[in-house]
Amino acid sequence: QVQLVESGGGSVQTGGSLRLSCAVSGLTYGPFAMGWFRQAPGKEREGVAYISRASISSYYADSVKGRFIISRDNAKNTVTLQMNSLKPEDTAMYYCAARTIAGDDWYWYNNALYGYWGQGTQVTVSS
Repeated sequence: QVQLVESGGGSVQTGGSLRLSCAVSGLTYGPFAMGWFRQAPGKEREGVAYISRASISSYYADSVKGRFIISRDNAKNTVTLQMNSLKPEDTAMYYCAARTIAGDDWYWYNNALYGYWGQGTQVTVSS
């Protein structure tokens, strides 16, 4: 059974940085394309960043471009989200997810393409 476990969340002040990690276990075949999503109270879950299986492509939400960096280490089955210049509006529960429905990378932000999700890690940015 595939499991995703996030870590690295916490509380920081505006302008600070956090590094989220997602450990993937239980894989029985090749790596998945992976995404990071977030959900703030009262809001819908939104895509934050995406990385293809071999790290050839990566995509970001406009709101985090230039501040967040997604990376992966397939040998260690981990995906990382480096978050810099954090803002209060980045406050949310962050989830990593494994994409199980193949297709064009352009639609990476569609929640329905991901079949495995972690439990989430809270990020709180204070002003």
